[in-house]
Amino acid sequence: MKMKTLARATLATVLSASMLMAGQAQARQLTYAMGFPPNSDSDIAGQNFAETVSELTDGELTVKVFALSLLNFAETPGGVRDGMADMGYVLTPYFPNQFPHMNLVAEASMLINLMDESLRGREGYAYVGAMAEFVLLNCPDCLADMEKENQVMTSNAGSSPYGLTCTKPVTNREQLDGARLRVAGSHWSRWAEAFGATPVTLSSNEAAEALSQGVVDCVVISAPELTNLGLFEHVTDITMSIPGGIFAGTATTNMNRDTWQSLSESQRQAILKAGSRLAAEIPYVYHNREQKVLERIQEERGAELHEADPELLAEIREFVRGDLEKMAEFYREERGVENSAEMLERFEEILEKWSGLVTEVDSHDELAQLYWDQVYSKIDVTTHGM
Repeated sequence: MKMKTLARATLATVLSASMLMAGQAQARQLTYAMGFPPNSDSDIAGQNFAETVSELTDGELTVKVFALSLLNFAETPGGVRDGMADMGYVLTPYFPNQFPHMNLVAEASMLINLMDESLRGREGYAYVGAMAEFVLLNCPDCLADMEKENQVMTSNAGSSPYGLTCTKPVTNREQLDGARLRVAGSHWSRWAEAFGATPVTLSSNEAAEALSQGVVDCVVISAPELTNLGLFEHVTDITMSIPGGIFAGTATTNMNRDTWQSLSESQRQAILKAGSRLAAEIPYVYHNREQKVLERIQEERGAELHEADPELLAEIREFVRGDLEKMAEFYREERGVENSAEMLERFEEILEKWSGLVTEVDSHDELAQLYWDQVYSKIDVTTHGM
């Protein structure tokens, strides 16, 4: 009798262990590469994304984030394309030939200089929402560019407004003339040249070294990146009101197309849901950290904050109005975007709508729900990226 009882207990233990092993075997881990360093705002957002994916799939699908350890920004698109990572944080303006259609609307971001003052502090909320709606729901050419790179776009993001973070004061036309500015997009390059400065194109990962060695006088970037990218020790003078615009060419969780297609429909839905929260977290955190970072660099480094000359601000607004037409022409002739003018016109309409949608948003949860309701929930996982 005792032997039978022992046998039953042993069998139950074996079956329980087998079931546990089977459950573990069914779980799948995806690799996620980003060029930001550990503990940066984007790394934290990526870790939160991973937790959300695990929660939404009951642990069936997990994500391991590699912050500046698997692929840097320059390596990420190729690494995702070739399967070195299942997904990656892709900065599309770094790759003008691969992602021309998305870059067109991303590089129209100096439009925020023309936004109503009531949107101050929410510019990124509106632009990220408009980018998501345009690229994911209204721009098949944008998605076709991704497909050519064996990638599927599953979320986007953007920063708070870009300003001048420098080693000397730059507040007016005279001080801009001859200044060397590290820029992260063609629109800022055109702006720099129009005002007598010299644009220098460098990866974000190279910006701190360039600033410290005097290769550039200023880095055009958002305030939170002073800590995220290690610029904090090198900056002495900051003018956040110029040039304006945000970095909007961010495909935060671009996925290898083969990996995406291997997921179940519920898993793809979970990636999109988590992606909508990531899309909201980054601009929300960036906007809310901006003032804290600026106060800290004043207190700890003695950096000076400057206001731009009002005449320069007025000239920049005029530049923005004229640059859209030049941008459309450039993308049509040099990047093969045949319908560039129509794309910009449609995007401006969507941005105007989003300028109204975000005026009452006061939390990350509210912004994430808005992005989900307006964009991500409308993506058909049976056809998107398939």
